[in-house]
Amino acid sequence: MTEAGTGNYLDSLMRGQAPLQAASASPLWLKQLRARAVERVASLTLPNTRDEDWRFTDLLPLTQLSWRPVQGAALISPQELERCALPEAAARLVFVDGRYAPQHSFNHAGLTVENLPAGMTAQGAIVEAELARHAEFEHDAFAALNTAFLQDAALIIAPRNAVLEAPVQVLFVSTQQETASYPRCLVIAQEGSELTLVEEFVALHQGAGFSSAVTEMALADNARVRHVRVQNDSTAAFHIASCAVSLAKASRYQAVSVALGARLSRYNLSVLLAEAGAECSIDGLALIGGRQLADSHTLIDHAKPHGISRQLHKCIVDGAAHAVFNGKIMVRPGAQRTDSSQSSRNLLLSGKARVDTKPQLEIFADDVKCAHGATVGQLDADEVFYLRSRGLSDAAARKLLTYAFGAEVIERIAIASLRARLERAVQAQTGEAS
Repeated sequence: MTEAGTGNYLDSLMRGQAPLQAASASPLWLKQLRARAVERVASLTLPNTRDEDWRFTDLLPLTQLSWRPVQGAALISPQELERCALPEAAARLVFVDGRYAPQHSFNHAGLTVENLPAGMTAQGAIVEAELARHAEFEHDAFAALNTAFLQDAALIIAPRNAVLEAPVQVLFVSTQQETASYPRCLVIAQEGSELTLVEEFVALHQGAGFSSAVTEMALADNARVRHVRVQNDSTAAFHIASCAVSLAKASRYQAVSVALGARLSRYNLSVLLAEAGAECSIDGLALIGGRQLADSHTLIDHAKPHGISRQLHKCIVDGAAHAVFNGKIMVRPGAQRTDSSQSSRNLLLSGKARVDTKPQLEIFADDVKCAHGATVGQLDADEVFYLRSRGLSDAAARKLLTYAFGAEVIERIAIASLRARLERAVQAQTGEAS
């Protein structure tokens, strides 16, 4: 599609879903933020395959569809929610088709876990200092769209030295087909605080939908956030998301992301180690088949000395599906004693499956330890032979090895019920019996 065509498509999204009139109750700074985002949408175009960062991901199928506004306040039953609710959760925020569902949500006394409009009443200054400061929308059409429509959003603030062992769950549920939604999440971990966030995107239908999601996290000195992200949209959906994380001195960010759904999904994760001694650990798994496309782009930006980063990303690709991984590690001038490693491991289960992987290092400091590597292949014939020699059929051996390949990432999730649910999902897609 031409640049004019992609620009017209953004215009159609804005016309189809005019920014919410309820925004009139918002503070002036938030109105101005939305207005700047609307202006950026008007001047931006959708990326296309001529752009280096999008050369493997063609958005033409998205632009051939139109999306209507969400109609009414959709309701979900407790039984439907139970399928994805975490019994371990200390707090939960639920958004149905982009709108806050207070009847399914609950807070925790030690944290701020609220819908953004309510949370700004008491935390307005803190929110203003962080919202849209990390996920920039000046050059990102999807982030600009999200910000233009920003109203209901998850707000999580961990106060100084607060430590919460049980997870906070943020659940974005899609119930209406052929609609567009703009999920938003802001996490602020103040000095010495610790929390676990589980962010899930699920669909209760099998039809098409469009989701443009933005998550921002700001970790103060010595804060720690464990972030589990699960994308399980309909396999006819389009899911475009970005997450931007800023780490202060000696803070630590640990992430596990799992992509199972969507016809086309794109996840941009950017982690800035902004101060000395910050650490991050990022694990990812894409499990796709049919004609799905899952694209993951990560940037780990070491801006200061003594930073540590670890990354493992795995793709299991079946049918005629296509997985993309682009992982960049940046070590800036002065970021001495950086210790960083990255691994991309990919498994092809069919002759038509495809993986494009591109690990990158950009190093501008001389006292560092950095490494990266990538593998793309099929199941090991010797391992299949070994299992067959122990009595398994060829099909059972292959399914077991495929399951084990994906389970390595799933096992890094500390929440028992979620780990078990994801293990069942991997087993179902690989055909491995329980």
